Amino acid sequence: MIAEVDQALGELVREIPGVPKDVDVVFDAPTKDWAARRNAPTVNLYLYDIREDLRRRERGFVETRDDRGIIVSRAPGPRFFKLSYLVTAWTQRPEDEHRLLDGLLRALLPFDALPDQLMRGTLAEVGRPVSLTVALPPPEDRAFADVWSSLGGELKPSLDVVVTVPMATGVVYEAGPPVTAGVEAGFVDLLAAGVSEQRAHRSPGER
Repeated sequence: MIAEVDQALGELVREIPGVPKDVDVVFDAPTKDWAARRNAPTVNLYLYDIREDLRRRERGFVETRDDRGIIVSRAPGPRFFKLSYLVTAWTQRPEDEHRLLDGLLRALLPFDALPDQLMRGTLAEVGRPVSLTVALPPPEDRAFADVWSSLGGELKPSLDVVVTVPMATGVVYEAGPPVTAGVEAGFVDLLAAGVSEQRAHRSPGER
């Protein structure tokens, strides 16, 4: 799932008109050592947080039916996981970095979800949209300054891109065979028995 999201985001960024074709798109941790080794204009998509969106956890089961419409299995609904990416631009001049970030922000804002052509592998199997948000405020329990501190680098302008991915649990319960006979026959027999009993208790004049 994570590899498919990486690939989809990388392709999306590479096709943005505001990102020159000679700009590298990488997923490395932007540490001081990495920044010192960098020798080309770069857009960095660093995956720094993975957590479940508990507000979207579903109850009940999803049913699978065969060609006749008969239930053959049941499975819990998918879980939704938020993949948070720290998106930064790296060039020789801050002005160029700001222009790159501006192009990324303008291009990503129209997308509420990953485009259909990028939904491959496990992203397509669940059959639900993969939502995408850009530059929303971080949760109260997390700050971007803390992320940079843990990386050992200096605070840098960035975009927070969050991709929310539905993921199947892998748990499947096979359904038992459908009941196709016996129920209707039982009701008919009870009805017939009741009529026969009433007739047996009537007097000869009532018949």
